Amino acid sequence: MAAPWKEVVRKIDDYRWEIPRSYKQGMSVPGLIFASESMLSHIWEEQVFQQVANVAFLPGIVDHSLAMPDIHWGYGFPIGGVAATRVTDGVISPGGVGFDINCGVRLLRTNLTEEEVRPKIEQLINELFVSIPSGVGSKGKIRVSRKELDEVLVKGSRWAVDKGYGEAEDIVVTEESGCIKGANPDKVSSKAKERGIPQLGTLGSGNHFLEVGVVAEIYDRDAAGAMGVSNVGQVLVWIHSGSRGFGHQVCDDYVRLLGEAVKKYGINLPDRQLACAPVSSPEGKDYLAAMACAANYAWTNRQCITHWTRESFIKVFGKSQRELGLEQIYDVCHNIAKIEEYTIDGQKLTLCVHRKGATRAFPAGHPDIPDIYRNIGQPVLIPGDMGRCSYILLGTETAMKESFGSTCHGAGRVQSRAEAKRHLRGAEVARALAARGITVRSGSMGSLAEEASEAYKDVTEVVEVVHKAGISRKVARATPIGVIKG
Repeated sequence: MAAPWKEVVRKIDDYRWEIPRSYKQGMSVPGLIFASESMLSHIWEEQVFQQVANVAFLPGIVDHSLAMPDIHWGYGFPIGGVAATRVTDGVISPGGVGFDINCGVRLLRTNLTEEEVRPKIEQLINELFVSIPSGVGSKGKIRVSRKELDEVLVKGSRWAVDKGYGEAEDIVVTEESGCIKGANPDKVSSKAKERGIPQLGTLGSGNHFLEVGVVAEIYDRDAAGAMGVSNVGQVLVWIHSGSRGFGHQVCDDYVRLLGEAVKKYGINLPDRQLACAPVSSPEGKDYLAAMACAANYAWTNRQCITHWTRESFIKVFGKSQRELGLEQIYDVCHNIAKIEEYTIDGQKLTLCVHRKGATRAFPAGHPDIPDIYRNIGQPVLIPGDMGRCSYILLGTETAMKESFGSTCHGAGRVQSRAEAKRHLRGAEVARALAARGITVRSGSMGSLAEEASEAYKDVTEVVEVVHKAGISRKVARATPIGVIKG
């Protein structure tokens, strides 16, 4: 008996599958899923097809409602969903950004090798765990007033660097230079600010992590060299965090507000979780201004964590930052909406591109890429689960033509957190990781169970899809030797 999804999708090639508009009456555009055939059964069972189709109802949506191979069920939009709407007559939806606004990844290189770090990995992970607050509701070491928080929301990474948390060079290799323009703290609720003040400089919980990894394979030596990744065995540091309770509250506030806007503007939606407002409306502009505040908070957050990561390495290895070579490669965000220009059917359009659990993947020559990467393309950072591996990729021209300059963002869950905890025990996960040479520290055993490898797709399969589809290309692979989970 044929799988039910085969009655629905049209196969374009081995890595592209189209959901026709006829799948659900009211779709303005088709859906397009980037996936291998083996992935589609789980995507179907999780009812993600329905969510991809629902997004295609958004007013002003163009081309396709897109799904990346790491896609799974989310609030309104699927996680791993991408959609672009016209600024002139389209909408913006907080569900298309997500609750952890600018959840993203920062990657640091070092001059250290696995042989140098292995003997001190437990000491290093313990030092990092102490230096970087993590976990649900964790409070940071930075104390800011309400006025100073407003400065963070407007300045982003620049605020942190000006306060001594990092270097100007970090900002150069951060998406949007660590600050989205148009942020307006007046459009953020007092409740969001109250949640944000104590959490600045914290890793958070859930799938947020800090990972010490080792380069295991290099696919493109020239591109890797341009990023300072020169040898197998070289130690890298991955930082995955976002806007914490601040961003969650901003999303929560505007889901409610834009739910009212749906009625005001007479927008018909198949799912109330797709609450939205015209991009050009007062409500749409207010959300963009508040979202920018949360994005800037997240970049500031990762900048502070970067600073304490460097301090921990310096303390453990007794070398200066310069000797350690602790330089930032890049920082990308996963949950964001951006105003960008694309050519669709020969027409240049200004679009609001929603990326929820998706990474920007601009090609070589794009003006928004730092000068040092202009000839190779934008670095794309794809973390896996804590037991497998992570990847460095590059953006491509194909992504600009087919996916609004977007690609996957990670492995993607195959089990909910509750399901993972029903089937796994944190202590067992820790022992399994230790047997594979991975030192782990976590705020709770429950967190380890939630984040076990079994709860995720294999990131290698996900990366193979985007690589072979051409919407990003592989540069290097790294494996973990030490992990901190919130």
